[in-house]
Amino acid sequence: MPGTAADVFELALDHLHEEYVLGARAPMANAKWRGPWDCAEFASWCLFQATGVLFGTKPRHDPIAADAFTGFWADQAREDNAVVPIELAARTRGAFLVRLPAPGRIGHIVISDGKGGTCEAHSSARGVIQGTLAGRRWDIGVIVPGVPALASPDLPPVAVAVQTLRVTVPMMAGAIVKDVQRALSKAKFPVGRADGVYGPQTAHAVRLFQATRGLVADGEVGPATFKALGIKVPEFAKKTLSL
Repeated sequence: MPGTAADVFELALDHLHEEYVLGARAPMANAKWRGPWDCAEFASWCLFQATGVLFGTKPRHDPIAADAFTGFWADQAREDNAVVPIELAARTRGAFLVRLPAPGRIGHIVISDGKGGTCEAHSSARGVIQGTLAGRRWDIGVIVPGVPALASPDLPPVAVAVQTLRVTVPMMAGAIVKDVQRALSKAKFPVGRADGVYGPQTAHAVRLFQATRGLVADGEVGPATFKALGIKVPEFAKKTLSL
């Protein structure tokens, strides 16, 4: 019997508390691998081991050489018509939710428990964890073609973030960015001059800060990072979408 999306999630749970290392490579064909993981390698490995389907990697048909990346997940999901609404992925055990990487930056991917929760290779401080979708920003849901998946008809409302500080074109700017830069500088993270512009140097300093605080080191400032910096969460970051 082919594996199902639910089997992907159950396999992921067997790897809780294992080590996270950004950029780690997981041998897709090695069923005994116990880490280290990064988020995309964890997602692709669990999927392949549970179902035999290789997804979100390059190359796409060679589990020996396959390298997983959130950008590859997004590209293949679009090409294979596997992109689904975030709320559907949230209600589907073994579906995936992806925050897309900005150019030259990392994204993040988690495996949905179908109830608003996740299993994910989270960060160097926390490793593989069970987490939540709430209060975080997601760009796309993915249900992998050919893998049987069943969505729950009911899910209590889950409030996911819709706005964060991040590198954009044109760049975000303003007093709140300057507050973030000053907080980073006070905490001894190399942000440079507090010019109020959220550019690559600020994002880099944010990633370094997040890595020391057990946060996903994605360079985006959302509610959890604002709180860790000791900054009152601004109203725009409180705006949520209820799934």
